[in-house]
Amino acid sequence: MSKLYKITDYKPLLNPQETEQGIKKIKDFFQQNLATGLKLRRVTGPLFVLRGTGINDDLNGIERPVTFPIKDLGDQQAEVVHSLAKWKRLTLAEYEIQPGYGIYTDMNAIRADEELDNLHSLYVDQWDWERVITADQRNVGFLETIVRDIYAAMLRTEFMVCEAYPQIKPFLPNDIFFIHAEELRKMYPDLTPKERENAITEAKGAVFIIGIGCPLGDGEPHDGRAPDYDDYSTISSLGLPGLNGDILIWDSIINKAVEISSMGIRVDKEALLRQLESSGKQERKKLYFHKRLLDGKLPLSIGGGIGQSRLCMLYLRKAHIGEIQASIWPQDMRDKCRKQGIHLL
Repeated sequence: MSKLYKITDYKPLLNPQETEQGIKKIKDFFQQNLATGLKLRRVTGPLFVLRGTGINDDLNGIERPVTFPIKDLGDQQAEVVHSLAKWKRLTLAEYEIQPGYGIYTDMNAIRADEELDNLHSLYVDQWDWERVITADQRNVGFLETIVRDIYAAMLRTEFMVCEAYPQIKPFLPNDIFFIHAEELRKMYPDLTPKERENAITEAKGAVFIIGIGCPLGDGEPHDGRAPDYDDYSTISSLGLPGLNGDILIWDSIINKAVEISSMGIRVDKEALLRQLESSGKQERKKLYFHKRLLDGKLPLSIGGGIGQSRLCMLYLRKAHIGEIQASIWPQDMRDKCRKQGIHLL
């Protein structure tokens, strides 16, 4: 069911024309900073992949991809991508990218099962990136180093935006705060995972929650993750499982924690087998992507996605992602947004 967060006294700081210009400034500036900071080369990514190859990201495992038949392939089914989590790793192997370097691409997707609100749209646009690593970099310390590099690009982008539009004031803290999902659960034992995210992110401003997908002390994961890209089961130097996580930023306009990035060190052979077994997905070992990984044909890597529209929404102090991107919204949401001064594209 769609919903609209309650916003009071909302006044856009930029008009629609300034907003469109700001979106371009942010996207151009941030992706160049990201590429330089992480040593990434831009590549062209697909909008759709063949069904049955195991390449598409199945997110939490319940979302239905948009599909269509391909006439010239005997009506084989294609799937519009959810993200390019697995495709990127195949591309690293194909391009023979060396450790310390990687790729990024403009990813456009359709997620038909999204519950629409101020942050969730049918249309998803993000920078999908992936970088080759060595075996000794498969640890939480290296993960945190990459997160700090990404956050540094976010801080530089904020400075650029505030210089271009003086009516927009800085809001990001100087540093990002790290916490494991189990530590967060113990800190707020009576809250739901989303409530915990809001509590810690409001307190810290910018947070990276480690260990998304692994069962916590109460037997439940903080949030779902597909078993075949992020490594959420390897025991880290923290003594807790998980080499992945989410970047969250506090948005004082909608009074919510906004997930900007889901990322992590990717599964190696052992982690893939372990996570497929624990999730009951062993049949995936027969798929193209999984066979390549199990046969040692794919490099070790770290990667993730960074939401473009959400990032722009934060920087430009907007109340709804529909002020940044053109999508389809229920009529009642459009009516409510109009009353609140929210201009949906």
